[in-house]
Amino acid sequence: MALKEVILELPIIRVLSSSQQLNVLASVTSVGLILVSYVVYNSITSSKPGSIRRLGGFPVFTAWTFFTKRYDFVRSNFSGSDPHFKFKVLHHDVVAFRGEEARKTFFDTKSLDFIEGYKILMGAAPSLKDIQVEENTQGDVSWFNKQIAILLNKNRLTDALPFLLNDVNNRMESWGKSARIDPFKHIYDLVFQMTVRMASCDELAKDVKTISELQSLYWTLEKSATPTALLLPWFPSPAKKRKEVATKELFMKLYGFVEARRHATVPSTDAIDVLLGQGMDTPNIVQFVLSVIFAGVINTGINSCWAIVYLASHPEWKAKVKAEINSLIEKHTNTVSTEPLHKRLAAIPISAWDDELPVLELVIRETLRLAISGTALRRNLIEELTIANGQVKKGDFVAYSLADVHLNPDIYEQPEKFDPSRFEAGREEDKKGTFSFLGWGAGRHPCSGMKIAKLEIKVIMAMMLAGFDFDIVDKNGKPLKELPQPDRNDIHQARPLGEPCFLQVERIAE
Repeated sequence: MALKEVILELPIIRVLSSSQQLNVLASVTSVGLILVSYVVYNSITSSKPGSIRRLGGFPVFTAWTFFTKRYDFVRSNFSGSDPHFKFKVLHHDVVAFRGEEARKTFFDTKSLDFIEGYKILMGAAPSLKDIQVEENTQGDVSWFNKQIAILLNKNRLTDALPFLLNDVNNRMESWGKSARIDPFKHIYDLVFQMTVRMASCDELAKDVKTISELQSLYWTLEKSATPTALLLPWFPSPAKKRKEVATKELFMKLYGFVEARRHATVPSTDAIDVLLGQGMDTPNIVQFVLSVIFAGVINTGINSCWAIVYLASHPEWKAKVKAEINSLIEKHTNTVSTEPLHKRLAAIPISAWDDELPVLELVIRETLRLAISGTALRRNLIEELTIANGQVKKGDFVAYSLADVHLNPDIYEQPEKFDPSRFEAGREEDKKGTFSFLGWGAGRHPCSGMKIAKLEIKVIMAMMLAGFDFDIVDKNGKPLKELPQPDRNDIHQARPLGEPCFLQVERIAE
């Protein structure tokens, strides 16, 4: 049967008048011509010198998997030895690259913009403009990094350390003497608490109820970056509505704390007061606090959770790090003190946390290599670029899968294996090529929050290893039969594939 006859036999078409049926046939014909033209255009352009192979199919459907299973999408669409391919998101071209040459350009080219890269292709971070609140700092990376540098200097970290440890201790106290915890919930709680502490003020950091509400709104926003919301931004989807409501609620809650600090009789050294001292208005301070939370929680949360899980799964490395932390405590604190663990840890100088935990540094580095395998994004804003013999036009987006380097067997021996010794002197697998380790960024975009992220992870590890015995178990409390592996398509938490894992924790008597 001809396509025309099939269409005319459809019940929804048969009830139309003859003229209406002709209009439907004309519309279908037009769509068909557009699709044929699209295919022909792809076949022509892909043969031009310097061109990049474009994925076939209807753009919205082709890009859908980029938002639902990004790791699989990027890894599976490279063809043979090709270093690149392209596809459309809305009316934008996105070019995915792999290989060392592309990596050099991606991380070290001025034309490739970090903020613009994530604005459309991730979409979760809140913007006050979405709720008609004007602020003038979003997108200014240099300004953001300057504020981070001010807030994370050695003196401020020294002052903040006792509060961070006290916050962590209070939450761990709620576990009791024995508990089975979900690290991808309870460890995330610790990271969120610490991030709020460093980004805001003492009044908020001590308000457990409000922090819980902020955390719930945070996850609402993280989960709002659905394919529908990103690919059909005009569509009033439930996710889009939830994002607007959550952004407004976050703004109002933080606005109240900023205004309270603005009118306080005695200023503090907290982050909000530092920003107030620079003459910033409340919307800009709120946007900054939100930016710090969204920049800090996901990666530090993922790495803290997996560091604990990897140590629980590898007793030999767990014993090494535990011995190192105990040695740090003995060296810098009063060993006969009756003070609780968190107070003794607070007496250790920041320089010691930075320099005297080399084994833990190896563990953190290996954790980042294994857990951070997502896709980095940029947008080409200045001029046309040639990357790996492919032309990237001004306005195009560029994507690079960190797994291309972190899980590359040509760089890392048995790349799926947890082996911190691969970074030790004499082996140093991460020195085999340019930017062969990207856990803390590289080139023009190093992680501005690396210092506080490392400190937070080390504080959590110290409290866990010196304060608890713990083992990794399944939901029934039995030892896991297989070591957990991160779900690399889970861009928010990288939870383990398959059945969830838990930690059976037993508090050590002090």
